[in-house]
Amino acid sequence: MFVYDWLSDNAWVVWAGLGVVLAVAELVSLDLVLLMFAVGAFSAAAVSLVGVPLAAEVAVAAAVSAGMLALVRPNIVQRLHSGPELTTGHDALVGKVGVVVEPVSELDGRVRLGGEIWTARSYDPQTTIEPGARVSVFAIEGATAVVYPDD
Repeated sequence: MFVYDWLSDNAWVVWAGLGVVLAVAELVSLDLVLLMFAVGAFSAAAVSLVGVPLAAEVAVAAAVSAGMLALVRPNIVQRLHSGPELTTGHDALVGKVGVVVEPVSELDGRVRLGGEIWTARSYDPQTTIEPGARVSVFAIEGATAVVYPDD
């Protein structure tokens, strides 16, 4: 009976201990699930200090854990898994500014983009862009840059 009496008087210690164990176990799993259960256990420990019955403590632990799993965890996981948008290759040239080396028309021409000479054509078929003019890249089609005058 002594153990039961002590546990009923100090249930917050059991809940806090469970919370610590779950939080440490989260360091191994890194799924953010055990951490949500740990928050539920710490909530139950706080409620236990007020002196509510064991059934209420369990209900608080379950409700807080479920709420954390449903509402908080998805947002945290999304933030951790999404990084800055990384554009590589030819897509990184779209929007860049270059200089016309040979006249650019609807059929052909040459521009210097990022230190390289690219085959280019004008985005507007009626426009011819003269050498020395600054252009912006609208798209890359194969090995040809589609450009328009940079105003």
